[in-house]
Amino acid sequence: MALSAGVDVGSTQTKAVIINEGLEIVGRSLIDTGANVVQAAEKSYLNALNDSGRREEEVAYVIGTGYGRYKVTFGDTQVTEISCHGRGAVHMFPDTRTVLDMGGQDTKAIAVSETGEIVDFCMNDKCAAGTGRFLGAASMALDIPLDELGSTALKSEKPVKISTTCTVFAESEVLSWLGKGKKIEDILLGVHKSISSRSISLLRRVGLNQQITFTGGVAKNIGMVEVLNENIGKELNVSDESHFMGALGAALFAMDHIKTSRIPAGGQA
Repeated sequence: MALSAGVDVGSTQTKAVIINEGLEIVGRSLIDTGANVVQAAEKSYLNALNDSGRREEEVAYVIGTGYGRYKVTFGDTQVTEISCHGRGAVHMFPDTRTVLDMGGQDTKAIAVSETGEIVDFCMNDKCAAGTGRFLGAASMALDIPLDELGSTALKSEKPVKISTTCTVFAESEVLSWLGKGKKIEDILLGVHKSISSRSISLLRRVGLNQQITFTGGVAKNIGMVEVLNENIGKELNVSDESHFMGALGAALFAMDHIKTSRIPAGGQA
């Protein structure tokens, strides 16, 4: 059985997924992108191969995606992350019609068809407000690890209102609230609510249709998931593979190519 791979080179982290012909994930990898994007793509791919226990020769097709997709020099072609997140989300949750992809530098709202094809999309257009980087700025200002932000925010009873629309000023506003004696959890919940508000504005542009699937690294933040659920009024689909959704979508497109290339002209496989 042939394998396919998807490598999603993001601004902060690089993900790789290996799938088999049954469309099952057999290997995955997640590493920090760092300064050398080409090296990050190669390392993540090799780590995913090691995780799968398979040989590189068994992978018949590789697709690169993400902002650094053209740096996947060993890949066979590239597909945009918008298409890949849409495809991956519908594969994981077949009733998905809207995808919220929140990454390190941008947030995208994507409307998809039942086959995962892109119907419409929009992205945040104000700096990196409403993205993972906004959370990163708060993490640095408050000296709290990123993976503790969500759980800390959920302890809040009186969230502050974060007014800045730019990540550059987020840290100073957070420190300003801290100087006024506000609790850390109240400041963090304010940050989460601010990001949620911007995300929902994007979702409304493409339509809050039926099931919404949350993808990207920020989907691991339980505080963000809970705030979004509350503000939207429905539970988002969140998978353990949410962080890998772009790489999974790329691997699925790669498997399409493998299977299509076997079909003789005018016939069926």
